[in-house]
Amino acid sequence: MAIEKNQIVSIEYEVRDGDTIVDSNIGGAPLVFMFGKGQIIPGLEKGIENMTIGDKGEVLVKAEDAYGSYNAEAIQELPSEQFAGIELSEGMSLYGQGEDGSTVQVIVKEIKDGSVVIDFNHPLAGKDLMFTVAINNIRDASAEEAMTGVPAENAVDDDCCSTGGNSGCGCH
Repeated sequence: MAIEKNQIVSIEYEVRDGDTIVDSNIGGAPLVFMFGKGQIIPGLEKGIENMTIGDKGEVLVKAEDAYGSYNAEAIQELPSEQFAGIELSEGMSLYGQGEDGSTVQVIVKEIKDGSVVIDFNHPLAGKDLMFTVAINNIRDASAEEAMTGVPAENAVDDDCCSTGGNSGCGCH
């Protein structure tokens, strides 16, 4: 049975930019998400929609269906004072808060006298990506999962964490 919208899907994947592996969960925890909710990049979701449990395959995701085209206007030069207390190096990733409150990753492109050039593009923007994917599991969402959009495998047990918890219950 092919994957349907609002089902919980579990995958193992490796993603390459050319010959370089840029991400992989092979040998680790599977990626679990609700299909059709935009929880993974659109091109990968489209590429696996006709797969079933046990299927393996390669999915080429074009840049526009992954992290978008590279935007030259997403480069900004900011005063060095904004980075006080941070030991910067070219190529390093920094994380901050975007205008909408979401977490934003930026790359330090250049360090100048008195300023720092920052790239707000996703590191994989403008790149076509090749995913090698294996479908581990497909199941119907529970009523709570359908309501929240959060698979049980990804939920944080608040009771566990508030009582001191341990790594066995998803607390860090």
